[in-house]
Amino acid sequence: MEKFFKLKENGTTISTEILAGLTTFFAMAYILFVNPSLLSQTGIPYGGVFLATIFAAAIGTLVMALFANVPYAQAPGMGLNAFFTYTVCFGLGFTWQEALAMVFICGIVNIIITVTKIRKEIIRAIPESLQNAISGGIGVFVAYVGIKNANLLSFTADPGTYTQTEGGSVITNASIVPALANFNKAGIILAVISLIITVILVLKNVPGAIFIGIVVSTIIGIPLGVTDVSQIGVENNLSKSFSELGMTFGAAFSSKGMGSLFSDPGKIPLVLMTIFSFSLSDTFDTLGTFIGTGRKTGIFSEEDQKAMDNSSGFKSKMDKALFADSIATSVGAVLGTSNTTTFVESAAGIGAGGRTGLTSFVTACMFLLSMFFAPIIGIVPAEATAPALIMVGIMMLSSFKDIEWTELEEAVPAFFATIFMGLCYSISYGIATGFIFFCLVKILKKETKDVHPILWISTILFILNFILLAYMQ
Repeated sequence: MEKFFKLKENGTTISTEILAGLTTFFAMAYILFVNPSLLSQTGIPYGGVFLATIFAAAIGTLVMALFANVPYAQAPGMGLNAFFTYTVCFGLGFTWQEALAMVFICGIVNIIITVTKIRKEIIRAIPESLQNAISGGIGVFVAYVGIKNANLLSFTADPGTYTQTEGGSVITNASIVPALANFNKAGIILAVISLIITVILVLKNVPGAIFIGIVVSTIIGIPLGVTDVSQIGVENNLSKSFSELGMTFGAAFSSKGMGSLFSDPGKIPLVLMTIFSFSLSDTFDTLGTFIGTGRKTGIFSEEDQKAMDNSSGFKSKMDKALFADSIATSVGAVLGTSNTTTFVESAAGIGAGGRTGLTSFVTACMFLLSMFFAPIIGIVPAEATAPALIMVGIMMLSSFKDIEWTELEEAVPAFFATIFMGLCYSISYGIATGFIFFCLVKILKKETKDVHPILWISTILFILNFILLAYMQ
């Protein structure tokens, strides 16, 4: 194990990696229940999506562990599954089989742009100031996810300013106002207690502090009535789930999937636009996660950066990690779920000390075990895992110190990349606005020669994507 994962070389130990893997898993275990709940609204069998989510996450994460040797976990991405459900199926009227077919094609596109080195060329084209902004922005995003999961915020919208989708979600406009939630609910009280415990453990440098915080908070949640132990006795009907997996597996290639996707010539432009939107968001979500969490922690070292710049094939960790991510989406689509991508919650395990593929190997094993122990895993409340994300977000904000905030030409793109990443709840949207304002600044300063051609192309594609999304709505 030491030899395979190179633990000493990466300054870590088996126990640290195991704790980090468990931390990552519990930080993202919510996807086991949220993803089937979202996608089943389109008509996909719930049990089939549940197992597809598990297998897609396990396979993608195992490839990341064994091929790339990096501590990143993969699973069907939040945001992309909502786009799949509410925009592609409900808004545009595609069947879930057709949507899966588009996700599969998106995965093939991602494989192509990875093998042809387009993805890593994009990374090299991003200026250092924006890379620091992306890293700090990921911190804001992760911390915001934690604050939101802890239910520390409440939102108020004016009457008549919101609509309800077919799936029951509420969409409102800019009249919505965030506020600090009232501390009169057990869940919020648990989140505060959990946050205090986690902060104390981290500041005291207790080994496995973040994971211990999750466990202790889950136990404290039992008498508070937040940790629902009644779920432990709920029957886990695996036979039914496997039966329904037979309905989702390969559905992307059925007559209702790939067979009908291109049958109407009039809808082909819309199909291509949708695949483009899937791919752009998936690609930059992953790049943002790698840039934001990998550089500062040393997971992608300077030597690895040089190897990526100068070598051919898959010699560097970044090359291998990008390839592992690119194949996961197509695998997930074959199984019956939306885009599988690198989870930003991997930052929780990295914050707990995870530095090698052993972390992601443990996470993958936990995903496989979860099909048998889903009711038990489901008792860990979001309020117990949220502080882990908040603390990791705090740690990642250190990247902001490397940005020249007094120089507006550097500060403006950095600001928009950071703010939009957090408040739009999207890594790719943050990168998009950062790119757009970086190019705008360079145009105004008459320094367009300093903008890499790939950055121009990416910016134009982002603008085109926003136009297409407006058209799709």
